[in-house]
Amino acid sequence: METTPSVLKQALSCKCPACGIGDIFKNKYLLALNKTCPSCGFNLADNDSGDGPAVFLIFILGFTVVPASLFVEMTFEPPFWVHILLWTPVVVGLTIAFLRPVKSYVISLQYKLSKDQT
Repeated sequence: METTPSVLKQALSCKCPACGIGDIFKNKYLLALNKTCPSCGFNLADNDSGDGPAVFLIFILGFTVVPASLFVEMTFEPPFWVHILLWTPVVVGLTIAFLRPVKSYVISLQYKLSKDQT
């Protein structure tokens, strides 16, 4: 009996939603998808995540960074320029770190849900 890898495990490793082995991105740093899975040949070009990953990431970071910045403001009362110097790299860094796994997660969910409907 063939077992399919978990969607979350595939998303964190950015692997193919069909086989869980091949990489879905062309390289480690860009968000460009491979046209097909290098391992199983699954057509990745048909999977379009659109703006979903960016929207999810906006909500996730908004719900985490805004309370953290409010806590810093209420506790330490730093000047505004300190907030800019502190939170800009935090938000940019978290966005860069999480955009690939979130995009991979959306693609894996699309594959799983489309497979479940057939």
